[in-house]
Amino acid sequence: MPELPEVEGLARFLTARAVGRTIAGVGVGAIGALKTFDPPLEALVGQEVTGASRHGKWLDLVTTGPHLLMHLSRGGWLKWSEKVSTAPVRPGRSPLALRVRLDDGAGFELSEYGTRKRLAVHVVSEPTDVEQVATLGVDPLSDEFTPDRLAELAAARNQQIKGLLRDQGTIAGIGNAYSDEILHAARMSPFALSARLDAVAVGRLHDVIRQVLTSAVAEASGRPAAELKDAKRRGMQVHGRTGEPCPVCGDVVREVSFADSSLQYCATCQTDGKPLADRRLSRLLR
Repeated sequence: MPELPEVEGLARFLTARAVGRTIAGVGVGAIGALKTFDPPLEALVGQEVTGASRHGKWLDLVTTGPHLLMHLSRGGWLKWSEKVSTAPVRPGRSPLALRVRLDDGAGFELSEYGTRKRLAVHVVSEPTDVEQVATLGVDPLSDEFTPDRLAELAAARNQQIKGLLRDQGTIAGIGNAYSDEILHAARMSPFALSARLDAVAVGRLHDVIRQVLTSAVAEASGRPAAELKDAKRRGMQVHGRTGEPCPVCGDVVREVSFADSSLQYCATCQTDGKPLADRRLSRLLR
């Protein structure tokens, strides 16, 4: 799933490539992906692209008319082409969900793979017209995200720190992959309870969140959209690396599996050497 750094990379890429161009055509291939009807998708045609930005993990293509808001979810991605197809988009079994063509012939397609279709496209007057955007928490790269703010969020609900980092209504933009990376770098168990973190731990976690995300954004910045996925994978220390050696201590990277996801961690670095039970609502093995 694209998270804050990859979506930021896509926003910067679209800003550099699409701003100043006019939308010449749009087509939807997955009817279920289009979540709005007013304004209609066709209202984008003829509008000039004035910018691209990010709201958490939402990508926002800004025009002189409506905003095109896109959430790529788990299996979605944006593919840019310098010469996008002019053929009509026909709904069907193809992974193609949306095509946007600019006046110079370039454009992009959104595609989604897998059986669970969650990619979402909204055409709206303002980003906050989408409830999931209006209710986003603090952006971890914003000036509002201070150690004191993180301490308040951690104390507000006594939940596992992994869940706190992934809660989009609390902190916007961090998903499964980067929460694993952040907790590994902060040397924290994913199941540590947020309300029990002292000021030193909160400060360390805040610094690591900034460092990990800033580094990943820098790695993504300037890359073509096609390279962002591979750049993300290469940068992972523990996420997606079950069974490999931890790059910090050499211990094996372990995994905890859930119904539809999993997390990776290093027991030596994060849980005082104690493996976590691989079951839902895991506790440290005794």
